[in-house]
Amino acid sequence: MAQPADTFSTYDAIGNREDLSDIIYDISPTETPFMSGIARVPATATLHEWQTDALDTASASNAVIEGDDATTTAATPSVRLGNRAQISDKVPRVTGTQRVVDSAGRGDEFDYQILKSSKALKRDMESALLANNAAVVGNDTTARELGGIEAWIATNDDFGAGGASGSLGTTARTDGTQRAFAESDLKSVLASCFDAGGDPNMIMVGSFNKQAMSAFSGNATRNTNSSDQTLNTAIKIYVSDFGELQVQTNRFQRSRSALVLDMDMWAMATLREFDQTPLAKTGDSDRVQIISEYTLESRNEAASGGVFDLTTS
Repeated sequence: MAQPADTFSTYDAIGNREDLSDIIYDISPTETPFMSGIARVPATATLHEWQTDALDTASASNAVIEGDDATTTAATPSVRLGNRAQISDKVPRVTGTQRVVDSAGRGDEFDYQILKSSKALKRDMESALLANNAAVVGNDTTARELGGIEAWIATNDDFGAGGASGSLGTTARTDGTQRAFAESDLKSVLASCFDAGGDPNMIMVGSFNKQAMSAFSGNATRNTNSSDQTLNTAIKIYVSDFGELQVQTNRFQRSRSALVLDMDMWAMATLREFDQTPLAKTGDSDRVQIISEYTLESRNEAASGGVFDLTTS
């Protein structure tokens, strides 16, 4: 049927108010499992340093002659390590007019942008800590950069053909040929960590390789709870020959890597905590700098490991 002649409808109306919801829907993830799960320590310089040490290799031949003069045991010095403090920031800016107009979903646009930028900065920091990035000393024209976790793990790593380990946070690892995540590779890394004296407690992976883990042979028998119609197909705790490890997904690590971590052996050293500094007005707008200066402390990388160069699709 056709609309009767001269019927006034919403298509003709000029004064109808808009229908704009007062809720803003944002599903951007803000979880930072690594940064949230490691210790926080203070830093007092742009080069943050610490020391590691190790006992001599155990020897079954430590036998001495009765009555013999004692022989001095050679002392081994500790190892001094360091990482560069990286500055990360976000600088939201909003005009004076926008701050006073009636906005849907927020009161003051400036406050909203500060909140949004703070969450985004936290994601940037998580990504930097987990990156395959070599430390950069920096100068007056080059920003300092911290050595990310993949540039530290070297003692207990398993990688694809052509790959190579990183070194002491100053050399990034070389990517090799990607291959499927195999449980045998994970077991090899866990055994290597144990032999080195480590006690890893977490396996951190991206989404694709989390599902690959859930298909490991040990999870071949699916658990079904008939009372609540639940089918359990995921691995949350991996019980190895050397202890239990939590399996944690992380959206901000490299998806081609499975990190095997002793979380107690990593820390974030902070030279400047999260801070908000209003910047001078240069016109009809407001700006604030949200800033943090921080680095990764690798207390002893030999306690952790990783399976690298994994397929991601």
